[in-house]
Formats: sequence, C-alpha cells, structure tokens
Amino acid sequence: MAADTNNKLRFHKRHPTFVRVVLLAVTFLVALGAGAIYSTWALICRGNQCPSIESLAEYTPHQTSKLYAVDGRFIAELGLERRTLVKIDEIPKIVQDAFVNTEDKRFYQHAGIDWHRAVAVVLRSPLHGYSQGFSTITMQLARNVFPEKISREKSIIRKVKEAKVAREIEAKYDKKKILELYLNQIDLGHGAYGVETASQRYFGKSVRDLNLAEAATLAALPKAPARYNPVRFPERAIQRRNTVIELMRQNGRISDADASRAKAYPLQLANKSISGETAPYFVEWVRQQLDAQFGKQLYEQGLKVFTTLDLDMQSAAERGLERQARAIESGRFGPYSHETYEHYLAHREGDEGSGTSPYLQSAFLALDPRNGAVRVMIGGRDFDDSKFNRSVQAQRQPGSTFKPIVYSAAIQNGRSPSYLVNDSPLVLQVPGQPEWAPQNYDLKFLGEIPLRQSLYLSRNVSTVRLGMELGEQTVINEARNFGITTPIPPYPSIHIGAAEVYPIELISAYSAFANLGVRATPNAIVRVENQKGEILWQPTPTRTQVMSPEEAWIMVDMMKDVIRRGSAAGVYASGFHLPAGGKTGTTNDGTNVWFVGYTTDLIAGVWYGLDRPSKIKDNAQGGVLAAPAWTAFMTEVYRRMPAPPDWPKPLSIVTREIDVSSGLLQTPYCPRDLVTSEFYISGTEPTRDCDKHGPYANPGLTPVDTLSTIPITPPPPGGVRAPITVTPPPVQPGYEPVPSRGQQQRIPTVFDTTRRRDTTRRPTVFDTTRRPPPRRDTTRPRTDTIPSPARPPDPIPR
Repeated sequence: MAADTNNKLRFHKRHPTFVRVVLLAVTFLVALGAGAIYSTWALICRGNQCPSIESLAEYTPHQTSKLYAVDGRFIAELGLERRTLVKIDEIPKIVQDAFVNTEDKRFYQHAGIDWHRAVAVVLRSPLHGYSQGFSTITMQLARNVFPEKISREKSIIRKVKEAKVAREIEAKYDKKKILELYLNQIDLGHGAYGVETASQRYFGKSVRDLNLAEAATLAALPKAPARYNPVRFPERAIQRRNTVIELMRQNGRISDADASRAKAYPLQLANKSISGETAPYFVEWVRQQLDAQFGKQLYEQGLKVFTTLDLDMQSAAERGLERQARAIESGRFGPYSHETYEHYLAHREGDEGSGTSPYLQSAFLALDPRNGAVRVMIGGRDFDDSKFNRSVQAQRQPGSTFKPIVYSAAIQNGRSPSYLVNDSPLVLQVPGQPEWAPQNYDLKFLGEIPLRQSLYLSRNVSTVRLGMELGEQTVINEARNFGITTPIPPYPSIHIGAAEVYPIELISAYSAFANLGVRATPNAIVRVENQKGEILWQPTPTRTQVMSPEEAWIMVDMMKDVIRRGSAAGVYASGFHLPAGGKTGTTNDGTNVWFVGYTTDLIAGVWYGLDRPSKIKDNAQGGVLAAPAWTAFMTEVYRRMPAPPDWPKPLSIVTREIDVSSGLLQTPYCPRDLVTSEFYISGTEPTRDCDKHGPYANPGLTPVDTLSTIPITPPPPGGVRAPITVTPPPVQPGYEPVPSRGQQQRIPTVFDTTRRRDTTRRPTVFDTTRRPPPRRDTTRPRTDTIPSPARPPDPIPR
C-alpha cells in the first residue's frame, strides 16, 4: 500500500502539467454538463412549449352531445372526451389509495419528480431505451390536462417538459388538489375520462359507491386502457385488478383478509344501456351525419339528439340475430367448417380487430315503412372487433330478395298474378362468351306456371325469362325507382340478384310494398336541440311514389304466399300468423343468405355471410338460416305491440275464379285442384273461359265434379336445340359493370328518383281477352358457365 502511494506521488512530481490538464478538463466537463442541464431546464419551456398552469384552476371540459331513443331513453354520448368532475372529498379513500399505490407510491413524499424512479430509469435506459417511464401523478396530470401542448413521443425531452410543469404545479397546489385534478382527468379507456365517468360506464354507479375490487379495476386501467378494458377483456382485467390489490396489501393499505375477499369478488359490469354500449353501429352512423351537419359544435356544445331508435326492438334483434348465428356455427343446420366467433375471440392476437373477420357475420335493419324511421340497426357481431357497418357500408349480392323488383315491373307493365311464365330449361350465350344456363334451386323445371307461383317458389329460370321479356333496362329503371343506387349492368343475371346492393337500400325498398306504393327513405334523426332546448335541425322524412296502391297490393298478396306456402314457409310453421309478406334470398354457392319481411308498420331485413365471400355451409338457404332470426324478432316485438292490421284491399281490385294451368276463367270441365281464386286490377282480369279442358280440347269429355290431376306442362319431347343467342344492350351511361365483391368502405347516398319507366323497350301489354301466344320450345342442355366475366355469378333462389 505504501509503495503504491509513493508511486503516485512520484508520477505527480514527474508529470505535474499533465495532471493539472486532466483535472481542469474534468472540472470543465462537469461544469459544462451542469450548465447544459440547467440551461435545458431553464429554457425547455421557452416560447410557450409548455402549458401554463394558471389554466388549471379555470379548466372546464367540453360538454358531450347526448343521443336519446324514440321514447326519450338515453343511448350514448358523443364527444372527444366524456368527463364528469367530482370533488376529492366525494372520492372514497379506497379509490384514492388504489391509484396512488399503483401509479405513484411516493406521491406524498416527492415534489413532483420521483428521483428514485428517475435514476433507475436512466441507469436502465441503455438496455431498454426510454420506454421505462418514471412519470409521477403530477407529471401525468400535466400531460393529461394539456395533451395538445405536450408531445406524446417517447423521449427524454418530453419527460423533462413534464417534470418542469410538474414542479410548477407542485409549487402552486397542495397534494389534495393535485390528486383531485388527476382523478378527474385521467384517461380510463372506452371514451371515459375521470373516475366518475369511468365508474358510470363500467359499473353503472357513482364512484362514491365503489368497493375495493371495483376501485382496483379502475386503478388498473391507466397502464394500458385498451389492453385491460373490462368490457372487452374481462379475464385480463381481473388479473390486472388482482395485481393492484396485492400492491395495496404489500404497502399496508388494506388487510390480508380484505385483499382475499376483493380478489374473489366477481367482475360485475353495467348493462349496455347504462354503460353506453347500446347500438354502437347505429350511434356511429348517426355521429357521421351529425358531424357533417355540425362539425366541432357536436363535440363541444352538448347538443341533444333525439333519434328514431327503439331500444326494446334493438335488444330483441340483437338476441335473435346472435342466437341464430351461434346455432349456425354449432352445426344445428348441418356441418359448419369456418372458424366460430368464440374460437376467434379466444385466439385473437392483439387488442384490436383487423376489420375483416373470419367468422360468420350478420346484419339487421328494421324501420317504419310509413316514414322510414330506423328502429334497429346492427352492422356486425362485434363493433369493437370490426367497426365496418355491414347494414350501411357493405355491398352484397341480394339473390332472390331482388326478384320482387322484377315482378313489380311486370305488374306495372300489364301482367297479372295468373300470367303464365315459362320455367323450362334455358341456355343463353353472349357472342364470344361461354354459355350460361340458369338453374332452379331443386334442379327441376315446372313448365308454364303462374306469375304468383314463380315468385313464392322463387323459381330462377322463369324469373330470368320474365326479366328478359320486360327488358333489362326496364328492370334497372324499376330498381332505381325503388332506391337502389349501386351499379346494375344490363345482363340477364340481374333479374335473379347478381348485382350487388347496399342492405339499407334493399331493405328500405320493401317499404314500397308495406306502404302500398310509397317508398320511404331511411332516416335516423328526429331533431337536434341545443342546451336551451332550441331546435337546431329537424330533418324531414322523404317519401316517393313508386307504384299505385293497386299494384302494390297485388305484390303484397303474392309475397304473403312466400311465408304461407313458399320458400319461407318455416315462418308460418313456427307460429307467426300475423299479416306479413317477405322474400328469401340465397346467392351463388350459399355465400349470402337473406330474409326481408314486413307488416303494415314494420320492415325488418336479416343478412348472414362472411366478409371474405365463401360458402356458409352446404345447402345454405335464406329461408332456413336467415328467416328464423326475423321470426324471433317479430314474435318478440308483437308481444308488446298491438297486432298489425292487414292491408286494405283497394276498391278496384276484383276477384275471379280461374284455372291456373291456363290463366283463364274456370269452366265445369276444369279439374278442381287447378281452380283457384285470383286477384286482378280492374281491367286486367281474364274474360274468356278456359279452353284447355273443354270438350273442344278433349272430345268426349263431360263435366264432372272430380277429375284426375292434369300436368301443367309435360316435359317437351327429346331433341336438343341450339342455344338462344343474346346480344346484350350497350351499357348505359352511369351503369358500369358491377365491381368485385367485398367491403366497400363508404356510406351510400340514398337518392330520391322520380318514377320512370323504360320507353325504348317497353313490352306490349297483353290482351287479357285471349291467351298469350304459345311459348316456343326452349329445352337445351345445361352448363355452369356465365354470359360475361363482368357479370357476377347467378344466385340460387331460396
């Protein structure tokens, strides 16, 4: 030891200049560093880069706008920050201790900066960067109260700014006031700021009434509000809650017994109507409309928005829709091969969904046909996972739910329900393209059948022939009158629903039937008031005449048969016997299933499918998969509402007894099982007797009471004829080919078009005093090709 000391002394004596230079350099560097730190501290907030703490005492949050249902019940809040202020004396001690022990256990000992944590973070920063935070409650207050003034990037500069402001806050306010400000400003996720708002959102009660377990649940949120959201991730929230309870026990804030009881306490969250989770797709749709109308005023001035939503109907639709979706996924209707919703949630990575889900999706829309008021809107199964609104934004093939538009065009152009259409094999070919042979769902053909039967049995081939007879442009124009705005290319496949539509437009189109000829445009806002009760906006519902009452009544009567004995007979079989009409729909290979039905005072439409189009299951049918959800909804709704009246028959509707195989008046020679009563608009009823079963048609036949059933049209004799060559009309301006299927991320604009019909291809109104000219033999081989690559595949009928 003595030798080492002597060596150092000798070194100093031998190199005095070097030693002095080193000492001076070290002193200079220390002084330079200290000066840099001081200047940084002094100048970090120059030029108003840091917020002034004087505004803390005057801080008042922006007022949120509130949405109310049609009966005045609260639905949701709209605002940048949802916040309710409470005094520190109103916040229980257990809530204060939970936040202090979790976020800043030395809160009462430091003066704004916890130097113990700061030094530890600096020492660890070479390994972990600056991700290891050392923010105190006071520093978080500075950031949370003035987020627009302080940068959010992870850097030492941000921390220094927070520390500077925190020191000023500590110098001006005592700890009690600082904690009060912090607990009123902290972001606790789900759009809730402050402990009072969060308590109401998550637990449906005031912060004054929280117990230890609930207080710990809130205190667990500031670390990662999205990750530990108790609504979306209850198990994760409970695990984090128990960690907070253990910290409180270790710090002596609670006893061992209290900690054990709190850890065992179940997570009891508020119901959706209290927590603000009601109808999120509807709320977002309304928010977009309000934002376009009011801008920043919506989020700052506390508007009162009265909407058309019916909370009881919304709940009934959510239950029925989800119950049916789970039944489909469980295999109740046959093997289901896709990922289920439950499996997806259990294995999803990350907090946020991708927006395009792999599990079965659904949509539901209900509205009042008299004024278009939207009563129910469901745009998907999980708003947090996917905010894409399939009721409003998606474009989907409607399948046979589009057929009523074709049949409406036929009724408007002189056809009657007994008008015979040809359901025999058909092969079409566009020059330069493969042949297309539309098929019926059962792969059978019925020959000549009445228009009514073609609709309620949802026959594809006869519908294609009817649409071609009317002309594609006539059907397109009719669809525009019904409110369909999406592109519809002029190909025969559009008659059976190959062109994509917005569900909200398709479902609201049925208001023309339910309202006997008057279509109502969907609307969601009754009026908007300011805080003084003054009306700022009161939209007027739009109604458009689409059909005459007589034409609409005929269509309603034919669509009643869909439920009574057609492709949706399961509705009637399940016990729903109220006056109602509707139509099923299933698209090509079962990728979409639909049912849209209505009474005189309510329309509801159901859709199931996958975001990436794929077969839902083998033998998927709208009447089997979609109609039960509609039936469950309507049955529950009409338990609370008066039964809807039937549609009054217009005076100009007449009834005739006819032979369905000929469409002419019955005679004593017609078989009883071919005789039925049919409705006609006065002037279109048949005036000639049936000549198919008289003695001049069958010599020696005598009138009897009962005769054996005569087939309507036997299959044509053998022989294969060449396909019909179809030259497609030129695409009209504005009717470009239908785009590929998938999500279209936009909100449609619903246009109100005046009623119009095609004048260039209007078919001749047939003389009802004699039978139409006989159909030519069109028996041809079937193929599975389509007429044009620009035309989507044809749907299957049911």
